[in-house]
Amino acid sequence: MSNVNLQDRARGAIMGAFIGDALALGPHWYYNLDELHRDYGPWIDDYTDPKPGRYHPGLKAGQLSQAGFILTLMLRSLIECNGYDKTDFCRRMDETLFPLLDGTPVCGPGGYTSQSIRKVWQQRVQQKLSWEQTGSNADTTEAIERTLAIAVRYALHPKQLASAITENTLLTQSDETIVSMTVAYGAVLSLLVQGHKLDTEISSRLMTLTKNSRLPFHVVTRGNLQNPQPGDPDPPHAGRFASPDALLTPSYMAAAAADPEIRIEPAWKVSIVYGMPCAIYHQLPAAYYLAARFHNDFESAVLHAVNGGGQNQARAILTGTLAGAQTGLSNIPKRFINGLEESAVLEKLATDLAASIE
Repeated sequence: MSNVNLQDRARGAIMGAFIGDALALGPHWYYNLDELHRDYGPWIDDYTDPKPGRYHPGLKAGQLSQAGFILTLMLRSLIECNGYDKTDFCRRMDETLFPLLDGTPVCGPGGYTSQSIRKVWQQRVQQKLSWEQTGSNADTTEAIERTLAIAVRYALHPKQLASAITENTLLTQSDETIVSMTVAYGAVLSLLVQGHKLDTEISSRLMTLTKNSRLPFHVVTRGNLQNPQPGDPDPPHAGRFASPDALLTPSYMAAAAADPEIRIEPAWKVSIVYGMPCAIYHQLPAAYYLAARFHNDFESAVLHAVNGGGQNQARAILTGTLAGAQTGLSNIPKRFINGLEESAVLEKLATDLAASIE
């Protein structure tokens, strides 16, 4: 693969995240699809204003939510430090984000602050705890929404990727299963940035990295998931995470997307199949499915993520990142770039991060 293509895919992943975030700003968190269609029509295909009395009050079409705000903090830190620096990122959170929060949901950049960030604000600002003592049992995707930039930066270095994503995720979320699923998403993204597709072979690639001790997952079976035999020793590559199952999910979703006997039509109904709520175990299968089904069609992938309702913002960020990594920035429709507020600034961040991959 050429360096130009690698950088195009890296830029596509970052801009795909920003686009997904902004596209879902208006129709965010509609769990009643009749209400969603009443307010936005049968199909959302562009940036929209939030409706009065709903989430993100006062914001306008093309602006970012707080997830996008935090992602920019992560990008600036990665670029200026030439890699992940926990102390620098935490300083940016303390100095740039937390002064804008008050511990309530409807506040701060983007007009809404998630549960895990509110908890950390309380721990840092009110309880004066160190960053070594923060984190909660939130089972959501907020860590993915910022560590996706870490995955892009370390796309060629899985050990560093896993270590940095683990360390950063633990700042806000302490459940080891959530951490493992967050690391797995980053590992998937890194392969897409390298030029692999989200297909039925991607989990085998991830398991090979695990067996070579480059990803910190435990392996309890032989090759191709065959059962261990009497006398087999415990695998020497046992990792931090008890199970490799988070690495297997994407190939199952890709198989479902490719199987002509398994049809989710229209594709936005993936949110009904896998669930509309915020939890990571609803979000990841839907994002993997859409990114696999529309691996060469960024617009279809991200718009089906948005039109599924519920926590469509997280779904669109995760899907947009995976789809953008496969198509590259050069194949993302220009109208999505042009309609994004401060798109030149965001694209410069994406370009600078891509240039730092080594």
